[in-house]
Amino acid sequence: MIPVFNVLTEEQVQEIHDRTIHILETIGVEFKYEPALEVFCNHGQRIEGERVFFTREFIESMIESAPSQFTLLARNPENNLVCGGENTIFMPGYGAAFIQEANGSRRSSNMNDYDNFVKLAGASKNQHMTGGNVIEPSDVNEHIRHLRMMYSHITNSDKCFMGSALGYLKANESIEMASIVFGKEAMSKDPAVICLINSITPLIFDERMAGAIMAYAEQRQAMIVAALVMSGSTGPVSLAGAITVQNAEVLAGISLAQAINPGTPVVYGSSSALADMTSGALSIGCPECSLFTTASAQLARFYCLPSRGGGGLTDAKVADAQAGLESMMNLWGAGVSRINFVLHAAGILESYNAMSYEKFIIDDEICGMLLRYLQGIDFSEEMFAYDVIKEVGPGGHFLYEDHTVENFRKEQRFPDVSNRDVYGMWAVSKPDIVQVAHDRWQSILDSYEPPALDEAINEKLLQFIEDHSK
Repeated sequence: MIPVFNVLTEEQVQEIHDRTIHILETIGVEFKYEPALEVFCNHGQRIEGERVFFTREFIESMIESAPSQFTLLARNPENNLVCGGENTIFMPGYGAAFIQEANGSRRSSNMNDYDNFVKLAGASKNQHMTGGNVIEPSDVNEHIRHLRMMYSHITNSDKCFMGSALGYLKANESIEMASIVFGKEAMSKDPAVICLINSITPLIFDERMAGAIMAYAEQRQAMIVAALVMSGSTGPVSLAGAITVQNAEVLAGISLAQAINPGTPVVYGSSSALADMTSGALSIGCPECSLFTTASAQLARFYCLPSRGGGGLTDAKVADAQAGLESMMNLWGAGVSRINFVLHAAGILESYNAMSYEKFIIDDEICGMLLRYLQGIDFSEEMFAYDVIKEVGPGGHFLYEDHTVENFRKEQRFPDVSNRDVYGMWAVSKPDIVQVAHDRWQSILDSYEPPALDEAINEKLLQFIEDHSK
């Protein structure tokens, strides 16, 4: 296993924590949801209007009550995921409103696209989850959109998936729908659904996010509590100041979950990046974004919590060289810093605004490369290969040796879309990686067969959606 990469010293991590506590004590965080304010009041925190002022003792005791890792249930138990430690979990993009076509055009996303991306994630050997809101299906009524999304995850794959965080009611509906598949008893022991909670920077949780925290915590389901600080816009332009604001928001959200139900599985999340000072737009394809990710991984370890960050993040508008170099940088940073949940690992373009089928396939290749890198080097006696080196001797070759035949598949990763042909072979057709990716995603979908689902469960899911459509 490759050693963990850090960008902060232990002293710097402690300083961020101490300065975060000072913000929480003296500036506070607003929760625009009365039930959340009541929870904090019952735990002795000072409330002024919608603003909560926290004590160090309360924050630190709440963080200590959260588990350092947990198991997330999948429909197929072989796909259960252990969240925390040095485990890396890749999943697709999240929340994009548009589809970027290979020809350069852009269109609104729809439910067919949603199903397609879930199937691609289900078929991938590198994507461990099918994710959550992989795109915004504009052709589905908002009233039941979250239920149609969950139905897609449940029926098109047997991997882990995410639920809605759009307020207390929709969060509860997501959990109830998951219980049809997993059963309430199993979900009381290990979570079967996880959601993404996003604060509003600076220092606010709105009614929807605070309500979702409460719903998931009450039923002990998992949540990622994340902040997107735009350095220079919604947060200080200085990275140290921005990450301290992020830390204050994340700790406040986690504390609410633990105050409701100690031991609720939570993940420390970051999607912080820059506000580009030339345009004011969000920039996620920058090196500073990777610094936020790596620093957040360290903070999560400091709090003994699983982490979320990084992904195939880019500001590019199409799947071009810019998209590749920025995505590799951000995925690399997430991998070597041991981020546990890597949301947006495949497909995202244009600063979270668009998804691309072709980029999904290219990013998935990067994920496979990174997973191989993180395996490190096998230092077993067999892999030092002394006997075969002695047998071949000076001037020989190893191509036909038994040691090579027996070990090359586990020592070497073979690409899905990258081209390794010698020039003469390559020059015959001069394959373009975007076209190769285009052909590949279409081939995957043509041959993909969703895992079987018990018909009785399927009927209950459809009835649940029908009942909540009225």
